[in-house]
Amino acid sequence: MVHEFIEIIQSYKAAKHKGLQSVIAIVVDLDGSSYRKPGVRMIIHENGQMTGAVSGGCVEKEILKQSSTVFRTGEAKVITYDGRYRLGCEGILYILIEMFDPKLEMLNSFDSCIKNRKELRIDSFYAKEVIVNSKFGSLFIINKKVYPFKGYVSPEIENRLKLNIFSQKLNPPFRLLIIGAEHDAVRLCLQACALGWEVIIVASSSSPQILNDFPGAKNILYKSAETMDISLIDQYTAAILMTHNYARDLQFLSVLRNSEPVYIGLLGSTNRRECLLNAFIEENPDINNSFLDVIYGPTGLNIGAITPQEIALSICAEILSVIRKKEPDPLKNIKGVLHYPIIHENE
Repeated sequence: MVHEFIEIIQSYKAAKHKGLQSVIAIVVDLDGSSYRKPGVRMIIHENGQMTGAVSGGCVEKEILKQSSTVFRTGEAKVITYDGRYRLGCEGILYILIEMFDPKLEMLNSFDSCIKNRKELRIDSFYAKEVIVNSKFGSLFIINKKVYPFKGYVSPEIENRLKLNIFSQKLNPPFRLLIIGAEHDAVRLCLQACALGWEVIIVASSSSPQILNDFPGAKNILYKSAETMDISLIDQYTAAILMTHNYARDLQFLSVLRNSEPVYIGLLGSTNRRECLLNAFIEENPDINNSFLDVIYGPTGLNIGAITPQEIALSICAEILSVIRKKEPDPLKNIKGVLHYPIIHENE
């Protein structure tokens, strides 16, 4: 969800430039189930503009109303929202609302963290009750350095003994490397960008396509397999081979063997996959099995996809299932609460 926080930071900077104050709201706890889970945030500016969401829409109006006292007093508070009567989600949300006015040093550290694809953590201190408390608040932990959401670290926020802590690790933006620049790559780019993924297109030097042909993409690189920079690929990266050229796909796959992506997708039929992998293994007989385990071909889930848009959806769905370590299954078959464990400390 780091892409959502990037949008919040961008919104804050724009509001700050206009001289507007901002508060930030975060779901820190949940009893039961809800549309969005703990860790989701939104920012509200004093002119009423909002970026982000913590629900499907109803809760945001209440947060806007409740934020007025935080703007006025500067003190953080916790509110609850009972979705059992208003959302039909059978859950009670606990939402921390606090001022958001980080120092320039923190903003620079955040930008550097994102640029260098480093992890960061946010700790939010709260009580599971409707109350205003000067001890409530959130901290960034970036490269082991602590930055508060507002001002400097104070003794009140450092005193964690009697407060709950919602701790959330934010990984670098998930990156999708699309190797190929045909029309279906555009559809995949659009789908991935809608998920908040960082998309990089790898096109041949003779390709007529430019970055504007791939809405939302961060960059387009005109590279051959020999000139490919594999430092772009880390554990938060997936790569899709879709050059529509067997020889070029094989060349790029051979280059990728020296990287550690979480997913490699092969476009095409099962026969094409077998030929490609057989040729690859013949050229690289000492290849590690762990590398072969991240190769998926044909790429995508079997959802009956036919059009390029549908195929793009099936590819992104499979990638998501891999990085979330979830076996695809209809939600109607799942019993119990549909959310990941919440990390709490000192509770």
